[in-house]
Amino acid sequence: MSVVKLNKMGDGLMRGKINNSLIYGFGALSGLLFGYDTGVISGAILFIKKQMNLGSWQQGWVVSAVLLGAVLGAAIIGPMSDKYGRKKLILLSSVIFFVGALGSAFSSTFSTLILSRIILGMAVGACSALIPTYLAEVSPAEKRGSVSSLFQLMVMSGILLAYITNYSFSSLYMGWRWMLGFAAIPAAILFMGGLVLPESPRFLVKDGQLDKARDVLAQMNKYNESAVNDELMQIKKQAEIKSGGIKELFGEFVRPSLVIAVGLAIFQQIMGCNTVLYYAPTIFTDVGFGVQAALLAHIGIGIFNVIVTVVAVMIMDKVDRKKMLIYGAIGMGTSLLVMSFSMKFSHGSLAASIICVIALTIYIAFFSATWGPVMWVMIGEVFPLNIRGLGNSLGSVINWSANMLVSLTFLPLLNWFGTGSLFIGYGLLCFISIWFVSSKVFETRNRSLEEIEATLRSHASGNNKKQIDA
Repeated sequence: MSVVKLNKMGDGLMRGKINNSLIYGFGALSGLLFGYDTGVISGAILFIKKQMNLGSWQQGWVVSAVLLGAVLGAAIIGPMSDKYGRKKLILLSSVIFFVGALGSAFSSTFSTLILSRIILGMAVGACSALIPTYLAEVSPAEKRGSVSSLFQLMVMSGILLAYITNYSFSSLYMGWRWMLGFAAIPAAILFMGGLVLPESPRFLVKDGQLDKARDVLAQMNKYNESAVNDELMQIKKQAEIKSGGIKELFGEFVRPSLVIAVGLAIFQQIMGCNTVLYYAPTIFTDVGFGVQAALLAHIGIGIFNVIVTVVAVMIMDKVDRKKMLIYGAIGMGTSLLVMSFSMKFSHGSLAASIICVIALTIYIAFFSATWGPVMWVMIGEVFPLNIRGLGNSLGSVINWSANMLVSLTFLPLLNWFGTGSLFIGYGLLCFISIWFVSSKVFETRNRSLEEIEATLRSHASGNNKKQIDA
């Protein structure tokens, strides 16, 4: 049999394994669990606090235990992907998801519930570090923004699924156990899907598996031989650079990427996004809604979020990342200020309640279309190959730490300041983020990962030359 026929047969086998859409879909599926496990507690906490007789700080810990676990998962499991590969750790995360979901559902005490949700959070944090990296590395440059933002679409879809589940089980006395345990089903699906995912071609090149890397690149680039050869050559060139560690991560060369990752990770949280995702039913009940009405309104917000995120996926590679972040911050800040002043000066009227729902919906719409997906996309893009896993993990750790701090303090601050005053502060932070994006963030749209890395090296070399000349 000729070499040409063998090559064609090999191409056919590659095509027969799994198509690109399924690769992207299964790769992003952990986002569904991410969204579900962080969103489901917003409804479940209304019932858990009564049955376990929890105070505000204890409620905060039930919500934030997942976030503590996420910090640990991002810090411990994420960096391991540079050594063991992205695929193996995605499979490991699905197992942890499964165990944590069932543990949460069967918890009989406050302490066992906290422990189970910390375990669950480790999978959430690991996936937040792994999946943006994986999707960025398996997608062509011209599609990378849209493919990477599928993760955020899955997150929002998971949150919507959580809202629907919350409402469906809200009439049961032990409904919160079903709410938390339902996550075991998509966790099992993620494990099965993960078995057929290809490994990242960037990792395969680093690991010396060039033939496998070429096969994956061929499938991702629709068997365009020229595109495959060009990309493989660039990856090989970057892979020859020795893997870095903490010293390289905090070195001058990577500093622009580090500033972007840390800054975006912090601002995404301190602008208050997840307080709305986690505590919206609590906010709605505080302004006069009943529990059922609050959960139903939450579903409406969830549906709108998914629609907006679909639009974001469609435009991600057509609009500059910086513009999306700036316009998103303006929209988020404005809607929070409108909501805050309405609640502060209308003395709990029906009109204020309606304005609150509309403003929160607009706020999350801007978040879902901009800061939600763009932050994760850019963290997956900006770090060099030799420390990408480590860099993404640091960004995830910072993001989850800020998330935990904001979520843990939200209810006490809400009781102290009141809804109106508290959200004014979040709104002002939205406007401060515009300065950060304008001055510290560089554009990554339509640039290959290797081109971004080459720009970093050129920038570092230029700075060194200036110092020598001086």
